Amino acid sequence: MRSVIRELVSLEQAGTPAVLLAVVSVRGSAPREVGARMIITETETIGTIGGGQLEYQCVQLACAQLRDVNAKPGHRTRRFALGTNCGQCCGGMVEVMFEPLDVARSGWLTALDAYYERRQAVVLASPLNGLPQKFLIAKDDHESIPATGECPADMVSAARAIIASGAGSQVIGDFFLEPVREDGFNVAVFGAGHVGAATVDALSRLDCSIRWIDGRRSIFPATAPDNVTIVEAQEPAREVSAMPVGSYFLVMTHSHALDQEICQGVLQRRDFAYCGLIGSVTKRRRFERRMSKQGLPAHLLERLVCPIGVAGITGKKPVEIAISVSAELLQVRDAHAVTVASEPVCQDVSA
Repeated sequence: MRSVIRELVSLEQAGTPAVLLAVVSVRGSAPREVGARMIITETETIGTIGGGQLEYQCVQLACAQLRDVNAKPGHRTRRFALGTNCGQCCGGMVEVMFEPLDVARSGWLTALDAYYERRQAVVLASPLNGLPQKFLIAKDDHESIPATGECPADMVSAARAIIASGAGSQVIGDFFLEPVREDGFNVAVFGAGHVGAATVDALSRLDCSIRWIDGRRSIFPATAPDNVTIVEAQEPAREVSAMPVGSYFLVMTHSHALDQEICQGVLQRRDFAYCGLIGSVTKRRRFERRMSKQGLPAHLLERLVCPIGVAGITGKKPVEIAISVSAELLQVRDAHAVTVASEPVCQDVSA
């Protein structure tokens, strides 16, 4: 969602008319999940809601809205039967919300961006009845944009339940509720060599926040993607403590001694999601012996992943390693998401 917000802010600042598309509900098999977003302007499409005939038809409808000088403000939704309407084998049903941005500039985007910059989780509630109204609901406050509307009390309760549970986008009553929060996929990449650079390039295309760390001067590129923070640290191992709980650590520096120091710091934290070390089985065994002598228990040493990357990919080129490692991180992330989703959530939508 962060990339979508930034794209919308840029379009709004440039005065570029656009239509914002969102998948608001899915039944059966579909190419994208609820909450998938896409932006259509007169000259480009940004993002995707799944491709194929579904996306083609939605783009055509959005372009027609852009050309309609008599278009009314507010959202519009339309259902697509992927089999009968789109000729797609998925066979499911997808409901898409169309929102013309050029007639909906009423401050909600700026307010939403401000919440994100403060790292404050918020739910964006959009009525599905066509009204040009937005509600922004945080844990301790909420606001209506424009201010003439009043957010229903049960909607505030439902939105806060989403924030508390970590649930995703969903339709509740006549509203589409989208949580906007830090994605929780925080990755630290130690090492800016060929493999480190290729790995950061691959990961930067995902919805994650990357902290890229190295102690060597002038090793980093002049620019980096928006979701990458470059850290030139004299003592890279100290940056382990800067990462939030549940982070993913990739250790691939130019020094085995530094690799061990970083890995030991991560393992001692205990609250990480993944600790991966580039290298061979021999390197792992040596590190295990050394760290065991330093007092690290066996159950922590077992959590060290080395070699890294998904099984079956044996290529040693930096880009091949980067793709393999990125896939492994996605496997770990999604396995965790499945575990969280399977836990029961109690939602109170009472006033």
